[in-house]
Amino acid sequence: MGPRLRGDDNVQQQAEIMLHSALINVMVKAARRAGRSLKRDLGEVEHLQVSLKGPANFVTKADQRAEEMLYDDLSKARPGYGFIGEEGGSREGADKSHTWIVDPLDGTTNFLHGIPHFAISIGLQREGTMIAGLIYNPANDDLYIAERGKGAFLNNQRLRVAARKRLGDAVIACGLPHLGRGDLALGNRELALVQPKVAGLRRFGAASLDLAWVAAGRFDAYWERQLSPWDIAAGLILVREAGGYVTDLEQGDTPWISGDVVAGNELMHRDILALLRAAAKS
Repeated sequence: MGPRLRGDDNVQQQAEIMLHSALINVMVKAARRAGRSLKRDLGEVEHLQVSLKGPANFVTKADQRAEEMLYDDLSKARPGYGFIGEEGGSREGADKSHTWIVDPLDGTTNFLHGIPHFAISIGLQREGTMIAGLIYNPANDDLYIAERGKGAFLNNQRLRVAARKRLGDAVIACGLPHLGRGDLALGNRELALVQPKVAGLRRFGAASLDLAWVAAGRFDAYWERQLSPWDIAAGLILVREAGGYVTDLEQGDTPWISGDVVAGNELMHRDILALLRAAAKS
């Protein structure tokens, strides 16, 4: 048995059950159970920062444990659906039209350092189209959900992307090339073009939350290259259901396949995309 819920937690979850569709309820229940495990593990990670051995092995096990929890809960609720997870790879199901795309711990480096900015990300794909998404940060209990045609929400409050029209007023999130990943020269060219034109650039280290924050209007736009499907799947539908645009750098509708993503309102998406294309040609 899992930990006993406090009274206010139980009330909150009962309210969610009443508000959400059966599909979203399945995703929320799975994410909250895995999230409780990750939150406990984060406490242990904070203690391990001072150890010479460090928390890396512990975090790997926490990541794997969370994915197995999510797989078990989602598979029981929707038998036969396929499952693609960061840790366990692809697991085919009898139902070939539905696939869960899951990152049990997006922002692993943050988690490893005890930084409470990480998330569980669950997307559901039906015949090549994302139809539902959930992003949950257990550290602060922010729960983002979206279902195709039904809008995007943060803790049951409706979301809309920011309405700013000028890059000079905008705060933009991005990914940065780092050790072992990314094209440093291209990244530097992109920064050189974007940085002088915006009010601020941010790199927070969790792609799913970057997309969720675009949906919530906290960021005006976001771009990153060389991501994996589980980094993008849930955030994509969140941004679109919040009225935003999400494409790859060729303006394709399936950035989870290409791994490159640009998101924002219509104008921000257009302007950032133009700068990134210029950087790629220079």
